[in-house]
Amino acid sequence: MAGDTATDVFETHRSVLTGVAYRMLGRFTDAEDVVQEAWLRWSAADRSDVREPRGYLVRVTTRLAVDRLRQAQSRRETYVGPWLPEPIATHFGTTVPDSAERAELTESVSLAVLVVLESLSPLERAVFVLREAFGFPYGEIATTLDRSEAAVRQLAGRARRHVDERKPRYDVDPAERRDLTERFLAAASGGDLEALLGLLAPDVRLVGDSGGKAKAPLRVMESADKVGRFLFAVAQQPVPGTEFRILELNGAPGLLVLAEGKPDAAVQIEVRDGRIQCVYIVRNPDKLTALTA
Repeated sequence: MAGDTATDVFETHRSVLTGVAYRMLGRFTDAEDVVQEAWLRWSAADRSDVREPRGYLVRVTTRLAVDRLRQAQSRRETYVGPWLPEPIATHFGTTVPDSAERAELTESVSLAVLVVLESLSPLERAVFVLREAFGFPYGEIATTLDRSEAAVRQLAGRARRHVDERKPRYDVDPAERRDLTERFLAAASGGDLEALLGLLAPDVRLVGDSGGKAKAPLRVMESADKVGRFLFAVAQQPVPGTEFRILELNGAPGLLVLAEGKPDAAVQIEVRDGRIQCVYIVRNPDKLTALTA
C-alpha cells in the first residue's frame, strides 16, 4: 500500500464494496450511503497496520450493511404494499468474460434472488452474499462477522438451502427473455389483450411496488386473466410524453417507462416454458433515482 493514497486504495475496491452493500440491502441509494460511511472510517483510520485493504474494507462495509439492514427490516413492516429491491442498470459486457462468473454475478443481483434474500436474517444474508456472490473463504467471513468458522458454515448452509428452495427453478436464454419482453411491450402498448394473455402463464403473478407514492396494486395479483386485464387497462390510459426503453436491469432484460423524460416505472419479467411467470413493477419514485441517467 506504500505510495498509494487512501483515496486511490479505496477507489480500487469501490465497485466490490458497492456490490456487497447492494446485495445486502437491495437499495442502491442505501448501498452508496454505506460505502460513503466506509470511506469516512477508512480515511480516519490508522492504516499503517492494514495488510489487506480489500479484506479490511469489505469487513467494515459488511458490518455497516448488517446494522443498516436490521434497521431497514423494522421499517419495512410498515411499508405500504409489496416491497421490491431497487432496480439497477447492469452491463457486465467484456468486464466479465467468463460465462460461469457472469452467471454467478447475474444470479446474485437478480430481482428474484434479491426478493428471496429479504427473508434471510441479516447474518445469513451477509454470509450468503460474501460466499456465493464474491467467493470469500469461510475463515475470512468468520473474521468479518466476528463469528466462529463453524457458525459461519452453518449459516451458509442454511442460507443456501433457503435460497435454493425459493428461487425460480428455471434458466432462460437472455435472447428469449428479451424477445418475450419486446412482445410483452408490443401487446400491452398496442392494446392487444388476446396477444397479451397468450404470453402469460395461467398462474402468473404481478408484484407492484409503489410504497404508497404512486399507483400500483397493494397486493400481489395472480392468474393470467387478472394480471392481463390489469395491464391492458393501464396501457389504455397512457401518460402524455411516455417512452419505453428496453435495457439490462439486474442482469436481465427489463423495461424502463419514462414520463416526460423521467423514470416512471421499471418492469421485469420472469419466464418459464416460454410464458411469463411473474411481472415485477417498481413505481416507488425513491427506487427509480439510480435509473435517471
